[in-house]
Amino acid sequence: MGTFEHDLTKGNIWKQLVKFAVPFFISNLIQSLYSLVDLIILGHFGGTNSISAANIGGQVLVILTNLAAGLAGGGTVMIGNYLGSKQKDKINGTISTLLITLMVMAAVFMVLLFIFEHPLLRLLDTPDEAYGQAGQYMFICSIGLLFIYGYNALSAIMRGLGDSRTPMIFVIIACAINIILDLVLVAGFHMGAGGAAFATIFAQGCSMLFCILYLKRHDFMFDFRASSFHFVKEEFHTLLRCGLPLSIQMVGTNFSFLILTTFINRAGGVDASAAAGIVNNFNGFAILPQAAFSSAAAAMIAQNMGKGDIKRSEKTMHCCLVLCLGVSVIVFALMHIFPEQIFYLFGVKADVLAYGLPYIYAFSFEYIGLPFIMSFNTVSTATGNGWITLVANLTSAFLVRIPLAYFLAFVRGYGVSGIAAAIPLATIVGAIISFVFYLSGIWRKHVML
Repeated sequence: MGTFEHDLTKGNIWKQLVKFAVPFFISNLIQSLYSLVDLIILGHFGGTNSISAANIGGQVLVILTNLAAGLAGGGTVMIGNYLGSKQKDKINGTISTLLITLMVMAAVFMVLLFIFEHPLLRLLDTPDEAYGQAGQYMFICSIGLLFIYGYNALSAIMRGLGDSRTPMIFVIIACAINIILDLVLVAGFHMGAGGAAFATIFAQGCSMLFCILYLKRHDFMFDFRASSFHFVKEEFHTLLRCGLPLSIQMVGTNFSFLILTTFINRAGGVDASAAAGIVNNFNGFAILPQAAFSSAAAAMIAQNMGKGDIKRSEKTMHCCLVLCLGVSVIVFALMHIFPEQIFYLFGVKADVLAYGLPYIYAFSFEYIGLPFIMSFNTVSTATGNGWITLVANLTSAFLVRIPLAYFLAFVRGYGVSGIAAAIPLATIVGAIISFVFYLSGIWRKHVML
């Protein structure tokens, strides 16, 4: 195998899964931390209006990034499958098609954001005080979509080849550049949300450029020359089949939680909103190990299914489930033993704690269904059956979570606690759907190959 190719079809599954997942975890943790650092620096040197502007513009950016991340995830699965099935001749075509697709998407969304910037800001009820900075943030980030999408594609390609370490290195580089520029532009030059946006896209651009230079220098299989870029229609269709369900699912899930935010605001006002925001922030970090294990397992299963090793694929999923359950037990215990301390980290007042304690108690049961839905979904993702993940997640989000949250909060009168209770109940429904698919054995047919 080449420098960037790592065979995930041999060796101890537990050891390989943990070893492959650790760089995933570190990458995700660093990305979460530097988003948090952005807000801290903006809070200290830009003020409330800057935070509001970055939050509003950031929500749009997250949705657009998730669209790319879903397709990139499809690319990871395809490359892993081709590597495992010894169809290396198809890998270059997949890399080229993925890069072209995401670059075209970045250009299209950039133009759309230019055209619809103001209607979008008005649709999001952007406060007048933050409107100018929010527009500036969105404009600068739209220019940088090319870098954001490009880096997502390169990371996905390397992970498909079994290399999760190299993407981690470039995330660390991006983080360092981002923080330094935040301090210079926001703290030094008082550029507010616009400065934070420029720091983000410049860091992503540097990371993408360094990544390409590194790959070229180490004789990567794709040389990035203009003549090497070919759009392969067959690979594009496979990419859509593998990646589009992931994109839709990720965006749909984000949108459903945006609706829950409006319910929480209506049910309890600013104190309830702050309480839910703290729990969501805590959950954002607590879920990272499970996300790393499931992403690593999907890449491993993709290679093993490409080789036709169903037994090893099953064992990989079982190992992933056990590891995710272990994390869930720890997080569940922390939420029940130290709930006040979690809120005190954010310097909350008694009014917020009154909403926060019942909310975090109800939300904690999310960690019962979460390991199952994440683990079973790795199998559907890795075998090109992303539509199952889509059905499971959108059913739980729009047919269970949102209607149930409304019913419990406003019809039954449980308020914010009712909304929190709807979240784990919906996840359990999604886990059951994914489990039924897993038991059906449809995934064994491996539709991608």
